[in-house]
Amino acid sequence: MIRITDILDSVSSYHPEADLDLVERAYVYSARIHDGQVRLSGEPYLSHPLEVAGLLTQLKLDTVSLAAGLLHDTLEDTNATAEELTKIFGPQVTQIVEGVTKLSALSFRSSEDRQAESIRKMILAMADDIRVILIKLCDRVHNMRTLQFQKEHKQVRIAQETVDIYAPIANRLGIYWIKNELEDIAFMYLFPHEYREIAGQVARKKDEREEYVETIKDIIREKMTQAHLSCTVLGRHKNFSGIYQKMMAQQVSFEEVYDILGFRIILDTVQQCYEALGIIHSVWKPIPKRFKDHIGIPKPNMYQSLHTTVIGPFGDRIEIQIRTKEMDRVARHGIAAHWQYKEGKSVDENEGQVFAWLRKLVEEQEYLKDPDEFMETVRLELFPDEVYVFTPRGDVLSLPKGATPVDFAYAIHSEVGNQCMGAKVNGRMVPLKYELKTGQRVDITSSAKHKPSRDWLNFVKTARARSRIRQHIKAEERKQSLALGREMCEKAFRKYGLSLNSCLKSAEIRKVVESFGYKSADDLLAAVGYGKATPLQVVRRFAPNLQADEEQRESIVHKLKERIRRPKPKSGILVKGVEDVLVRYGKCCKPLPGEPVVGYITRGQGITVHRTICAHALNMDSARRIELEWAPETNELYPVGIHVLCHDRMGLLANITSALSTAETNILDANVITRADEKAECNFTISVTDAQHLEKVIKSIKSLKNVITARRTGI
Repeated sequence: MIRITDILDSVSSYHPEADLDLVERAYVYSARIHDGQVRLSGEPYLSHPLEVAGLLTQLKLDTVSLAAGLLHDTLEDTNATAEELTKIFGPQVTQIVEGVTKLSALSFRSSEDRQAESIRKMILAMADDIRVILIKLCDRVHNMRTLQFQKEHKQVRIAQETVDIYAPIANRLGIYWIKNELEDIAFMYLFPHEYREIAGQVARKKDEREEYVETIKDIIREKMTQAHLSCTVLGRHKNFSGIYQKMMAQQVSFEEVYDILGFRIILDTVQQCYEALGIIHSVWKPIPKRFKDHIGIPKPNMYQSLHTTVIGPFGDRIEIQIRTKEMDRVARHGIAAHWQYKEGKSVDENEGQVFAWLRKLVEEQEYLKDPDEFMETVRLELFPDEVYVFTPRGDVLSLPKGATPVDFAYAIHSEVGNQCMGAKVNGRMVPLKYELKTGQRVDITSSAKHKPSRDWLNFVKTARARSRIRQHIKAEERKQSLALGREMCEKAFRKYGLSLNSCLKSAEIRKVVESFGYKSADDLLAAVGYGKATPLQVVRRFAPNLQADEEQRESIVHKLKERIRRPKPKSGILVKGVEDVLVRYGKCCKPLPGEPVVGYITRGQGITVHRTICAHALNMDSARRIELEWAPETNELYPVGIHVLCHDRMGLLANITSALSTAETNILDANVITRADEKAECNFTISVTDAQHLEKVIKSIKSLKNVITARRTGI
């Protein structure tokens, strides 16, 4: 266990004038308040805040951060109060501890609404004081390091939320060592078989690789010395999770991943970096399209480096990064390298662009009330792979990989996006769905008469573009539904000798609107236009004694609410607790029991069920969206597609079908393609009972010899 003296020595090494008394007082208080508490490992609870503080010193954070790190669990796990902390340590420490405490209470496997609200709070806390999330990241690192003491189902849940939220945040903040460690530990618990396989492969050739690394480092040092360049040369392994992701993305085996090893050249000046790049390219042949200049165009998190891939001395590919010492410091510490709080000073205004993505998230959360849309916005912002394009004025815009001119237009301004009707890239007209590439100059043609198209949602990549398009479409649909609802109600009211306008101006209107669950008369009329209520229902609220001679067809939502519950559902889906409804399952995502689902109302065709992560579900009009849940007991079988990539060998298909049979599933369709590289791609459609059954099937296939990977399709 790390000691407080180790932490104090570390702080003194990078901040000699630090207020160590604040850290010592926080340690004494934490030790007293946590006295008698133990962790699942059996260690004293104090070991955890000490380890968190130790990790914070690796980020070279200030003493306020360290004090908050030592105290981060006191409000949640002890009888300490915010007032007491403020009195002893000051308002700044207390504010950070309160921020971390709120994040500690998050549950990422709860309902979509609660999950979205939790992450919304996290984003606002990050924007208020970035040290909150830095402490939370260090807290998560130590918890992941001791995850073996948790129960198995908790290990999987915690590992999954780490991959979904915390590792991407570390990546966006540029703290790559935290991102890599979180991903690797999570990978070990989420894919234990694959982790052991890759770890074994790396270990088997460890001596050979170490010798190879030293040989390459010696060659690089020699070439740099000949050019009178003083440098440090490092060699590294790609993290296990990164290797696995590359295997999946390229559909290759471990032996075929070419850049498992990488090299880094660290110099004194930017000029030396470009000189070193020229030397490397003169010694080894560079691979086209594998060069990236992140010095000239830094990443949004201020990461800077030259990246190149060359054919090395033994005929294999080598990935090399070239940067200055300062760039390397930023690459190791990320946003923490820019955030200086010494003696109350805040972050340099020139480094405000580091927070550009965070500011965008804060801005978007104000507009996005629908939890699914908000979660999609978060995912888009946390998983970027940027391209850099130029405006006609020469300004550089960072956009996600695959971004289109429509994304570019919305990045300029919402009105430019809404009125976008064409685009020129490097002076040539291109389609609006054209994928932009780094270095291109984009010019947008707009017209005040032009409006966004729903089709744009099929190709835009940025959260801003997607949310603005949806807002415009919803506004247009609401306008149409309001007009339609008013027209329908006017006809119904006239039929029974009533005036809609008079009723809307009457004193009863507020009660009528509230009885339907809406806030305004326009909301009620729009609901009639959408089909969520009928004109006859509205008429009857104003004339309760009215007896209609003919029955008007009611909306599907009303029918579902009034339907009588039956003991056995004909489908596996319940709609707001009502069974036996007209249900179809989306062919795009093929939902399974146990997975979060959402429904889309289509007049005359019932409800289509989608997984909540399905692209079609995310593009739904929220006015036609309906909450669904799986029936507790159903004997239905559901078709699902799986893809198996394997080394081709005699009898492998028989082994796979045998594994499927052992997993108690039936094959509905099979297609096998043998590739020229002696690999086989097998696509099966099988029937399963639920998501757990599918997981069991895939695990059974992955255990077979020569199988590279097995995964679900259609997601």
